[in-house]
Amino acid sequence: MDTSNVQPGNGSTSGSQRKKPVGLAVEHAPAVSMRPTQLAGFDLHHPPEPELIADCVHCGFCLPTCPTYLLWGEEMDSPRGRIQLMKMTSAGEIGINATFTAHIDRCLGCMACVTACPSGVQYDKLIEATRPQIERHYKRSFSDRLFRSFLFSLFPHPARLRAMLPLLFMPSVSLGALRSRPATFTRAQGKRRRRVGLLLGCVQRVFFDPVNAATMRVLTAEGCDVVVPPGQGCCGALCMHSGREEEGLKYARRLIDAFEVWGVDTVVVNAAGCGSTMKEYAHLLRDDPRYAERARAFSDSVRDISEILAELEPVAPRHPIQLRVAYHDACHLAHAQRVRLQPRKVLHSIPGIEVVDIPEADICCGSAGIYNLIEPQAANQLGERKAQHILSTHPDVIATANPGCLLQINAALQRLGQRIPTLHPVELVDASIRGVVPPGLTKE
Repeated sequence: MDTSNVQPGNGSTSGSQRKKPVGLAVEHAPAVSMRPTQLAGFDLHHPPEPELIADCVHCGFCLPTCPTYLLWGEEMDSPRGRIQLMKMTSAGEIGINATFTAHIDRCLGCMACVTACPSGVQYDKLIEATRPQIERHYKRSFSDRLFRSFLFSLFPHPARLRAMLPLLFMPSVSLGALRSRPATFTRAQGKRRRRVGLLLGCVQRVFFDPVNAATMRVLTAEGCDVVVPPGQGCCGALCMHSGREEEGLKYARRLIDAFEVWGVDTVVVNAAGCGSTMKEYAHLLRDDPRYAERARAFSDSVRDISEILAELEPVAPRHPIQLRVAYHDACHLAHAQRVRLQPRKVLHSIPGIEVVDIPEADICCGSAGIYNLIEPQAANQLGERKAQHILSTHPDVIATANPGCLLQINAALQRLGQRIPTLHPVELVDASIRGVVPPGLTKE
């Protein structure tokens, strides 16, 4: 691997660390907990584990599944290349510098490599441990810091995001949806089968409120009491995926507090990115004596809407819908949560539906949290690549289980001059149960 442009000692760090020579452990780390010098480039707060780094045997099975490697063919923009950079940084051979940061930043965190790896390399754990190290020790440019601060002061806060909508061109968001406030408790229809809590999400509740409404209707039709804790906020996914660890953990603790008091059997999520992080709360809060066990219990209760519907088996009658549906696997559902069969099973429960898979199904659409905002060129390339593959299937409608994917695919289709309805799978189930035309389609 060519690492000639990675120079040791030219890392840019912040605060008291700014002038520290590369290769030394941070000064505040107590000697008793010091790890071997191979961790020299990282501080000792949950650095990428050497044992996990060593699992990578550089076989290359990850390469054809990595979006950035497909775009550029650059070794350091592949999973095994990034793992090599982590290894070199752990050994003190390079610092957390501009080049290191750029290659880590370019990773979408789609986790397709985790699915593809025959050695079981836990790249998800490695990249999630590396990003906070960058945020603690690399001084980004003023414009980058300002833009990121703006994003994280906006997207995890639904009220602020809702207030900003007039400045955004979002014709699909209706005034009624903006004013919508779901009931705290909705009783199951017929015999109660389960008591569930519903996460509203941040982007989901603002841009895709009809998805939440459809989720509630389907759950109650299938015999679930639905609780929507009124005090719930952000789950912390955007922050955690971007290395803003402390901020993300604060959101996680608050969300656990919000749901605990309602005594639900299951926490239902209809946004793949949120669900993948919430299922990791036990790992993320493992050091917190007040929350470690509570986080484990919470994570164990989290289910994607497709998981719970597939598990319960349908009792509400379905009306036929004659549609050809291109199903796009959201990365944080298929790879991070390993939920692939359940969404298809749920869609196949609708009479008349034809579900078609998309070529290059494992390649990310380019949304990836805030990736399409901080790396727009690469995101647009990936979005249009995905859109072209979708168009090749000649669908009537596109279904995917993540709000970021819905926005990204819609935008890519518009740039290509194409208009195909994009829906969450639960919206199709809801339309089938109610016997109505799915949103965005006209009755012939």
